[in-house]
Amino acid sequence: MNRLRRAGRREVVYDVLLWVLICVFVAAMGPDPFLDPAAFWAMTGAKWGLAAVAVLVGRPYPLAAVALLVPLGPWQFDTGLATWTPDWTALRPGLKIFPFVVTSPFIIWYAYLTGRRLGALWPAAALFCLITAVGALVVLAQGASTELWITMGSGLLFTYLLPYLLGLLRRRLLEQRRQTRLSTEAQARLRERARIARDMHDGLGHDLALIAVRAAGLELAPGLGPEQVKAAGELRVAAADATERLRQIIGLLREDADAAPLSPVDEDVAELVERARSSGLAITLDLTGPVPELAHAVVQEGITNAAKHAPGAPVTVTVSPHLIRVRNGPGRARPTALPGGLGLAGLRERVRLAGGTLTAGPAGDGYELTVELPRAGERDR
Repeated sequence: MNRLRRAGRREVVYDVLLWVLICVFVAAMGPDPFLDPAAFWAMTGAKWGLAAVAVLVGRPYPLAAVALLVPLGPWQFDTGLATWTPDWTALRPGLKIFPFVVTSPFIIWYAYLTGRRLGALWPAAALFCLITAVGALVVLAQGASTELWITMGSGLLFTYLLPYLLGLLRRRLLEQRRQTRLSTEAQARLRERARIARDMHDGLGHDLALIAVRAAGLELAPGLGPEQVKAAGELRVAAADATERLRQIIGLLREDADAAPLSPVDEDVAELVERARSSGLAITLDLTGPVPELAHAVVQEGITNAAKHAPGAPVTVTVSPHLIRVRNGPGRARPTALPGGLGLAGLRERVRLAGGTLTAGPAGDGYELTVELPRAGERDR
């Protein structure tokens, strides 16, 4: 019963107006109420009641409305929306195509709603078979001529089948649109996961690498006792383990996620280099001209990799408007992390989207990360 309730006053008004309209059309089909009032109320009154039930259940159950309006269907053969005069000698001229009665628009509407709202196909197919059987009985009762079969076939096609198929097509298109929207939202969530993952990798990985650098410096500091040296070594190993676990977690967060641009970082390159220098890293900075947007990400990745894979190595950072380079010499201690992190892969994609090129590999006895960015107008050529 809850499904029969209307969502608001507007739906109630619409349905009442629809029922009144059907009643007017049904009254036009029946006997004259002034010449034969008994026949009018017997026939038309019953159809009014049938229409009231159809309108009541038609909004939540349009297929039931189609079934209730079967007695008001296109069972008359003397009118049609089209007239055909065939050349076949077996057919009489003036063949009616699409027999149409005043209640046909309402039946067509509910047939369309059936395709639009009903998920299962078999109830509609079963009802259409039943309606086809009713049409066949009507044709047989009136002589079963070829003209009648063609007239009835066109009536069933245009009154029931085509509206239903149009509604079904509309429902499929809306479902496809909804699936597309959900897929787009899912991809947006994955991209956001990728962005968060890269932020975590670049930020936390960098900080952990600097912690490992400090710990490596403490191990080599003179004047420390064995216990302090051991604690510093354990701290360096713990930082390395945390970096590896972070890499694994980032891999889970980034699984199946497309590359996405990172959020902007407020800290500039000079501050980033100064933080690394205060952590004990021997680093120099050559900064000329305006700093490109990718400079922070590239320098951070280069410093992080140098701290993890070449502890104690001197690092040189060069930044210009179209070139970013981070180069380190040979490390003085064993690496604090395994190769194969995710930061370089994500950075490579960011550089590609910016129209630049990234190269990374051994250079002399150390390692070099270089990013070349296009000049103004080169990317659009």
